[in-house]
This record gives sequence, structure tokens and C-alpha cells, in this order.
Amino acid sequence: MHIRLAREGDARGIAYVHTESWKTTYRGIVPDHVLHLLTTESRLAQWEQQLRASENDQILIVAEDEEGEIVGFACGGKEREGQLPYDGELYAIYLLQSHQNSGIGRQLVKQVVQHLQTCKIDNMMIWALEQNPACRFYEKMGGIPVHTQSIRIGDEDLEEVAYGWPDLTPFA
Repeated sequence: MHIRLAREGDARGIAYVHTESWKTTYRGIVPDHVLHLLTTESRLAQWEQQLRASENDQILIVAEDEEGEIVGFACGGKEREGQLPYDGELYAIYLLQSHQNSGIGRQLVKQVVQHLQTCKIDNMMIWALEQNPACRFYEKMGGIPVHTQSIRIGDEDLEEVAYGWPDLTPFA
């Protein structure tokens, strides 16, 4: 397994992991018609743009398998909404189901945390759907539920929970 900074040619692999992870993780949580609309092509432009935008306060990293295929990614940077007392945010972390529970997620989070620390950010949060099985992962990583809010996905109102890490030094 190799973890590295993402580069422009990675957009398709990231988009694939993004959509496949949604389909496996959120089946039975997010409306089926929303998941059906998700394709690599539908997410490709978003990730191409993200990779072209070189914002120093953000990081996008990928995990590759032995064949060089992207099997996971994580991104983070400054907290975006300003409603909670956190300066950093883990924007997203996704792994193909076949690579979950292997330690890759922990490595991806650690890389984002290291970036945040170089930006003088010493705390972090992430938003997750309340029914997302990954909530257990965030809790095992020391995240504590700090806030909930409703979010609309398709025609469903779902609960979203913010997990916070008030101190990032345990990741060092």
C-alpha cells in the first residue's frame, strides 16, 4: 500500500472510489434513486477541478494498491462552515469496501492531521451521516460527537453528526 499526495491524473480513480464507496456505505441510508445517479463520470469534473485548484491550506491524498490503483482517498483543510469551534476539517475519507478495516483509513487520517499541524491547526472535525458505519471508526480514532443537524439528500431528511478532535497531538 502506498499513500501519496494526489495529482491531476488521479481524478478518475478518486471519482471511482467516491461513487463506489457511497453505493456500498449508504445503501439503505440514502435513497436508492440518489445512489443510482452516482457514476464516476458524474463526479469526475468535481475532482478534476479540485486537483487543479492548488490551495495551500488543503490536502488531498490517495492510497494506492500494489498495482497502482487508487483504493482510497482523504482530503482536509480549514474548517468551512464556522459554526463549531474547530479550525480544521477532515472533508472526506473514502475507501473501497474491499480495503476497509485494513489500517489504510487510519494512515489517511494521520496524513491529513500532519498537514493541518503544519498549517498551525491543532483541532479538527468531520461531518458524517449518523447511520454511516464509519462513525465507529471516527470514535475509535478518538473523535467525539459534538453536534447534529439535518441534511436533505434527494427527498429524504437525514441526520448528520459532527465528530470533533479538540487536540490533534495524539495523532503525532
